[in-house]
Amino acid sequence: MEKGNLFIISAPSGTGKTTILKRVISELESIVFSVSHTTRTPRIGEKEGVDYFFVEKDTFETMQKQGLFFEWAEVHANLYGTSSHAVKELTEQGKDVILDIDVQGARQVMDKVREKVFFVFIAPPSLQELEKRLANRGTESESVISTRLKNAHDEMKSLEHYDYVIVNEQVDRAVEVLKSIIIAERSRKRRGVSGEPLKLDF
Repeated sequence: MEKGNLFIISAPSGTGKTTILKRVISELESIVFSVSHTTRTPRIGEKEGVDYFFVEKDTFETMQKQGLFFEWAEVHANLYGTSSHAVKELTEQGKDVILDIDVQGARQVMDKVREKVFFVFIAPPSLQELEKRLANRGTESESVISTRLKNAHDEMKSLEHYDYVIVNEQVDRAVEVLKSIIIAERSRKRRGVSGEPLKLDF
């Protein structure tokens, strides 16, 4: 069976990445979201094992020392990591896998492997628009928003290392662009729109 592709998605906080990814996964076949581990507390509406595996810091650090993470990073004073076993298991089933990874983790993956791995950066239209979106969420203080904006400015410097860049001016359009990228990469590997291997008999 042809192994699935990995799509590494990075974006500054508040860019709309979560909304875009949920739409893409619901609208495309044979693509799944790899659930990461994190030490941060769940936000309202987030579910264990669906959005993240929420673990204590000592548990995370033990897993990291045991080499169980495909990548890991510290973001906004919280730890995030992707299970190596989960990624391998899903791709060997022929499924394409979306990994929601910050630029630190993405660099780790870039250093490890590039075959069948595609890097996509979702950017805000501007830092001013990002500030407005963060303020409208109503979940962060002014100091937290200021920190996130500074981090976003730094993260944008990594754009040149990504294969694709999507500017999220309008969610529907951004969803279609990401779907198009996934379908195009499937086609390069002689796979159909739904991820099935093409059967060419001629």
